[in-house]
Amino acid sequence: MRVVVLGGDGFCGWPSALHLSASGHDVTIVDNFVRRRADDELGVQSLTPIRPLAERIEAWQAASGREIAVVELDVAHDYDAMTELLITVRPDAVVHFAEQRSAPYSMKSPPHKRYTIDNNLNATHNLLAAVVQAGIDIHVVHLGTMGVYGYETVPVDLPEGYLTVSYPDRHGEMHSREILYPTQPGSVYHLSKSLDQLLFQFYAHNDGVRVTDLHQGIVWGTQTDETERDPRLINRFDYDGDYGTVLNRFIVEAAIGYPLTVHGTGGQTRAFINIRDTVRCIRLAVESGFQVGGQVRVMNQMTETHRVADLAQLVARTIGAEVDRVANPRQEADENQLAARNDRLLGLGLAPITLDSGLLATEVGIARAYSGRIDASRIPCRSFWNESRRSAVEEQSA
Repeated sequence: MRVVVLGGDGFCGWPSALHLSASGHDVTIVDNFVRRRADDELGVQSLTPIRPLAERIEAWQAASGREIAVVELDVAHDYDAMTELLITVRPDAVVHFAEQRSAPYSMKSPPHKRYTIDNNLNATHNLLAAVVQAGIDIHVVHLGTMGVYGYETVPVDLPEGYLTVSYPDRHGEMHSREILYPTQPGSVYHLSKSLDQLLFQFYAHNDGVRVTDLHQGIVWGTQTDETERDPRLINRFDYDGDYGTVLNRFIVEAAIGYPLTVHGTGGQTRAFINIRDTVRCIRLAVESGFQVGGQVRVMNQMTETHRVADLAQLVARTIGAEVDRVANPRQEADENQLAARNDRLLGLGLAPITLDSGLLATEVGIARAYSGRIDASRIPCRSFWNESRRSAVEEQSA
């Protein structure tokens, strides 16, 4: 299959592009390198040294014998170039990673909020409009987030995207229909993903665009089978307060003897997935595109759930570390339950990797190998959801 990977230089996009290429697909990466520029803005670098994309592509060809094409363009604002690319390449599938992916970054300031909405919604809408204009039957595979569901305390297994509701009409007759699960976004980033769902629903209904929306959990881990083939292929490892996902942050903290920073009570339950499973899920979604038609296919891309406090204790026991509870910069409940269905990906053949697989120790080894690149001052999250959260953190720090 011909596959275009938007945002193919990023944390999930790069290993996904390699995995698709290794699986025999013809891959074209599209990126505008804004994630690399964010490192300069924030004054922090990936724990792992990331080579220029041209060098990465060269290394992949040497390691695999397969070529990956690269196109530099801004999907959110270069609409004509995006449309021309689709007409020229005529892909069977487009994998859409080209969105600002950090909740804390999206909440740093009004400009960051505006950038996240502008970039994420424009990128998604430009892609969908370009698919229709190109007149090609392209399967759009989008990386969404479990965060669109919100974090309720209701003991229910979250369905895969949809909820069946019943309601009476004006004559008292009952009717049932399937609706998108009501969203409760916890940040501007999650809000952008919630709005993406409406764009997908409209274009699937109005224009027959085939869409798979993958509601992904928090990703942990660094390497995949493909990125391990050559040191120049190594994936990103973000640990800072804006882009570092919670488990990767814990791993870095433990590696350098920094207390594990648990926000608030640590009673927040989150969904997780290893990066190796992420790339497998992307491939399974792409290769099963023939099953998609009519309604947007939603799949929960997660393999397990953990309370943040329990996760910290697991890391502390495994590696040897202290746990430090800090004021929570996020506007969220202190405790929540979370369970979700992932039947569709399991049905496609996913064999989930879990935290007891031994990969945790491998990740600690990576963190220790590159510990000289860690700037401990960048570990705490300094993006606050509102002024009351800022005050709470400042009071605790005083």
